[in-house]
Amino acid sequence: MAIVKTPYKAAAVNPLKMSQPLGASYAFMGMNRCMPMMHGSQGCTSFGLVLLVRHFREAIPLQTTAMNEVTTIMGGYDNIERAVLNIRQRAKPDLIAICSTGLTETKGDDVDAYLKLIRQRHPDVNDTALVYASTADYVGAFQDGWAKAVTALIQHLVEPVAARDVRQINVLPGCHLTPGDIEELREIIEAFDLRPTFLPDVSGSLDGHMTEEFSPTTLGGTTLEQARAMGAAVHTLALGEHMRPCAAALQTQAGVPYTVLQRLTGLSGSDEFMTELSRISGVAVPSKYRRQRSQLQDAMLDAHFFIGGKRIAIGAEPDLLWALSMGLTELGAKIVAAVTTTQSPLLELLPTEEVLIGDLEDLEQRAKGCDLLITHSHGRQAAHRLRIPLHRAGMPMFDRLGAGQRVTVGYRGTREFLCEIGNIFLAHPHEAAPDSWPLPETGHASDAEIPAH
Repeated sequence: MAIVKTPYKAAAVNPLKMSQPLGASYAFMGMNRCMPMMHGSQGCTSFGLVLLVRHFREAIPLQTTAMNEVTTIMGGYDNIERAVLNIRQRAKPDLIAICSTGLTETKGDDVDAYLKLIRQRHPDVNDTALVYASTADYVGAFQDGWAKAVTALIQHLVEPVAARDVRQINVLPGCHLTPGDIEELREIIEAFDLRPTFLPDVSGSLDGHMTEEFSPTTLGGTTLEQARAMGAAVHTLALGEHMRPCAAALQTQAGVPYTVLQRLTGLSGSDEFMTELSRISGVAVPSKYRRQRSQLQDAMLDAHFFIGGKRIAIGAEPDLLWALSMGLTELGAKIVAAVTTTQSPLLELLPTEEVLIGDLEDLEQRAKGCDLLITHSHGRQAAHRLRIPLHRAGMPMFDRLGAGQRVTVGYRGTREFLCEIGNIFLAHPHEAAPDSWPLPETGHASDAEIPAH
């Protein structure tokens, strides 16, 4: 059992975590014809917008209430009213989804009351769904904001239904799953003769597809009709521990029972997923996935020669940290440094001695002597200084193409992930780099810049 520690530093150095409002905004982007909006200053929204654009390399719809010094003191009702009316008139979205920031949370704006008043004063707004999530950025982290946004969507949109559809299931994916992961999961679930409704579904809106017409809102994702019909499902799958409160809210709202699957990466995690789908559907695991399981076993046999015994340092959100750590320890890797962003029940169960809720400086200090560093793109300088390879995981990933299309779930995704890690060690076979290796004089460190010898 790991010991969870929180350092008390004067400031974060090279922060690992991202804020709740950014996580909530990302979740709202998985809704079709939605306009996410941050209730705060323009700077808060601009930062999140740039990060998402660099990660996905797509146009990102994200608006702001543009609070300033005066409106912050006097209250943000006028700004929210003006923003809602302008967005409705110009973009004509089906859903306007609002998340708070530290600025407005400190002031104490009652946004739920604001939205009720706006509907009373402007009845024509009733054709647009308005959803609000309270996501102060001075507490929690990215996955907390995502979970709060999904909970808000459930509470505002899902309607109780008397009859159940035995072939319909709800899937609540965690923020650590990419659009490519969700596409893979949909294909697997449909193979069991089930109809999944993902909430949210970023695979429809942020998968990088080309369209013939411009849309100022999100284009693709879960529709309002699909969200409202989730009460008719026979079961809910919550993918990630941080989605447990969302599944519980859906059960309270519509009486749909749920199962939490803490990870889908690794042999045992994929086995649990397939077993649960077979139980819900009454359909035996298709031969396609039985063959993929045997292919994964063969890949594990091949890769364990290179991964087994390696010392690995990981910095990621709790659910992603759990999935990567457990997937690698199945092949005998040792997690010697684990740094994360927020509290989670999974942290104490990680296969390491200590888990730190900290920043990338903490990760770099603990990664000395390791064979591999796993974190997002902001860890590239640390890997450069440590002279060890970097495997990029999580968000943001702005110095590699195809971040949204990566697949690490199920038998096929796990096989690709393990082969990628194994190939890193094949390219850099020695456990430690000699001090004589020269550092590049210019540019950023990358996997290719670590000499192989």
